Amino acid sequence: MSIASMTGFARAEAVSGDRQWVWELRSVNGRGLDIRCRLPNGYDALDPIVRAAVAERCRRGNVSVNLTENRQQRPRLSINREALGQVLAMVAELKDNAAIAAAAPRLDGLLALPGVIERVDEEADPASAIELLGRRLNEALDALKAMRLAEGARLVALASAHIDEIERLTEAARRIAATQPGAIAGRLRLQLETLLGQSPLPGPDRLAQEAALLAAKADVREELDRLASHIGAVRSLIQAGGAIGRKFDFLCQEFNREANTLCSKAADVELTRLGLDLKVAIEQLREQVQNIE
Repeated sequence: MSIASMTGFARAEAVSGDRQWVWELRSVNGRGLDIRCRLPNGYDALDPIVRAAVAERCRRGNVSVNLTENRQQRPRLSINREALGQVLAMVAELKDNAAIAAAAPRLDGLLALPGVIERVDEEADPASAIELLGRRLNEALDALKAMRLAEGARLVALASAHIDEIERLTEAARRIAATQPGAIAGRLRLQLETLLGQSPLPGPDRLAQEAALLAAKADVREELDRLASHIGAVRSLIQAGGAIGRKFDFLCQEFNREANTLCSKAADVELTRLGLDLKVAIEQLREQVQNIE
């Protein structure tokens, strides 16, 4: 299964008669799936359609769906026959008046009277456009999904590079950790010689016992083994694909936990440096994982 990002944008237009609609879809990262739908008045029937279609293609992310409507309506004129009838009745009533009959009203004059000619604005019927808008919505969602998948492929490439770096640092730390018992024993002997001066040092058994206690406290092999295990788990997760973002983020937290413990237990400057480099690589990995679905 492919891995998707939670970031994407898509746009689709629909036209019917003098009406034009534009779908705009935006998606950003989020903890779950949050769908925000903004529709023009009269298009409430589209809301459940939008939510079902988005949920079918997206598992996580804050998805904003916006529909705008533009109309280029041509004015249509209509005769108010009731008003015209009243005017004609008045003309018929006054036709016997010679003065008025000599200046009988013309048709253009009658039509110019207020209220005789009216402008009729046709109301749009949203129901007639639902099917068309549904098709365009699906096209926009398919484009959004394609963009999220393309971005997801880029994120996986970056995440894989960070995982390789974490593995390299883990193996380097393991090599240094293998030399720790001898180094600790040597430092313990040197410190005792400095403190005791000419006084006799404790016996070899006592020195070995103290060195073993210090080495046990500084032993980071368990943390390194868990780091290696997490690296394998992450690679298996990527191989499986799908909506892996939550699990991936949890493993990043586990990575960070082991790196913190390694730094706190490190008894060597070089091991501490590697622990800090690990923390940087893990944080860089987590920044990419935050956008994975």
